[in-house]
Amino acid sequence: MYEIFEELLKNNGLTAYKVSQEAKVPQSTLSDWKRGRSIPKVDKLQKLADYFGVSVDYLMGLNKTVAPIETVAGLSPEYINIMVEAKDEGFSPDDIKLALSLLRMARDKK
Repeated sequence: MYEIFEELLKNNGLTAYKVSQEAKVPQSTLSDWKRGRSIPKVDKLQKLADYFGVSVDYLMGLNKTVAPIETVAGLSPEYINIMVEAKDEGFSPDDIKLALSLLRMARDKK
């Protein structure tokens, strides 16, 4: 996931420090993320996605095309946390998308 962040930095001529300051994401969070100690929590992922104008899906590597932020619109933070945890556990993007489809179907049945 950090590779995507680095790619966004490079493509936009930015530094992690500048993004940290402007997006209000602590530099220690980005450093831990880079070293594989952790990944940003949902609120931080959303701040970074908003900053770059991409979806959280894209930032997490679940969607290879730059998609509008609305990709995750309507999903509660709990659903986004599930995506993050599944990615950490090694689930493929296709498996995660399938699980999200099932969650959306269950939500829409109500």
